[in-house]
Amino acid sequence: MFYREAGQFKTSYAADQTVFPIVQDRWGVAAMVAIAFVGVPLVASEYMLQAVLIPFLIFALAAIGLNLLTGYCGQVSLGTGGFMMVGGYMTYKLTTTFPDVNILIVFVFAGLCAALVGFVFGLPSLRIKGFYLAVATLAAQFFLGWTFNKVGWFYNYNPSGTITAPPRELFGITITGPTASAEVRYLVVLCIVAVFAMMAKNLVRGRVGRSWMAIRDMDIAAEIIGIQPIRTKLMAFTISSFYCGVAGAMMVFLWLGSAETEAFDINQSFLVLFMVIIGGLGSILGSFLGAAFVIITPIILTNAPPMFGIDLPIDLQKHIEIMLFGSLIVFFLIVEPHGLARLWQIAKEKLRLWPFPY
Repeated sequence: MFYREAGQFKTSYAADQTVFPIVQDRWGVAAMVAIAFVGVPLVASEYMLQAVLIPFLIFALAAIGLNLLTGYCGQVSLGTGGFMMVGGYMTYKLTTTFPDVNILIVFVFAGLCAALVGFVFGLPSLRIKGFYLAVATLAAQFFLGWTFNKVGWFYNYNPSGTITAPPRELFGITITGPTASAEVRYLVVLCIVAVFAMMAKNLVRGRVGRSWMAIRDMDIAAEIIGIQPIRTKLMAFTISSFYCGVAGAMMVFLWLGSAETEAFDINQSFLVLFMVIIGGLGSILGSFLGAAFVIITPIILTNAPPMFGIDLPIDLQKHIEIMLFGSLIVFFLIVEPHGLARLWQIAKEKLRLWPFPY
C-alpha cells in the first residue's frame, strides 16, 4: 500500500512532533490545498461556491471556535450564534463609520469585539459548569439578539433593521457587495479560514492547548498542578468568541450580503454544536468534517429524491434532516464520542498496518 511510514526516520524531537509527521500526509494536504486554491475556482459553478463551499468554510471556522471552547476546554456553550452576531454587526458598524479602513483589519477588530463579549459572558464559568453554564451562554444568545434588534445605533437606524455589506476592495479587487464575484469571495474566505485553522492547530498543540485539556479532563487536578482555572477558562471563551466573531463577519460580508438578527438565532448555535459533535469534539479536522456533513446533507436530501422519481415536500425534507442530525448525535455520543474525525483516524491506522489484522 502507498500509505506507509516505514523508512521515514525522525532525527529530532521537532521532526517527530510536526503537524504532519508522515510524508504521505504532507503530500496529501499539499494536493488538497492546491485543489482548493487553484482547481476549485476554475471549475466550480457559482451555485457550488455560493451555496456549498463558502458557507462550509464559514461554518467550519465557527465550529473551530466552538471546538476550542467545548471540545478542548470542556466548557459548554449555546451562545455561538450570538457571538457570530457581534462579529457581523460590528463589522457593519466599523465599515460604515470608517470606510477607508482595510476590510481585513475590520474583520479582526470585529473578532476582538466578539472576544470582549465572550470574555464577559465567560465569567459565569468560574462558578458554574455543565448544564448551568449552557443556560448562562444561552442567555447571552437572547440578550445579544435583543440588543442588536432594539438598539438602532448598531444598524445605523435603518427602518428595516437590516445590515447590508457595502462594497469594499482589497488590492484593487472588489470582495464585498453585490458586484463581488463568487470566486473572489471564496478565495478570501478560504485564505482567512486556512490561516485561522493553522493557528488553532498550533494553539491546541502548545502550552495553552494542554492547559485547556487539563481543565476539561479534571479541573481540580489541573489546579493542583499549577494551572489557573480562571485564566484558562476565560482565555478559552475569549479565543473561541474571536473565531466565532470573524465567522459572523464573513457570513454577512462574504456570503449573505445582508442579514438581520434572525440570521444568528438559536438555530445557528445548535447547528454549529451539531457540527462539533458529529465531526468530533477536540479535533480541528472534526470541525471541517462536521461542517461539511451539516452543509451537504440538506442539499443531498433536496436533490437526491427527484433523481429516483420521489417528490418529497419541503417540510418533510426538513423534518428528515432534523431527525437525521438527532439520530447521528445520539449514535456518535454512544458509539464513537469523537465523531467522524476518530473514524478517519481509525481508517488511517488500518491503512498503515494493512494487510495485517488490526
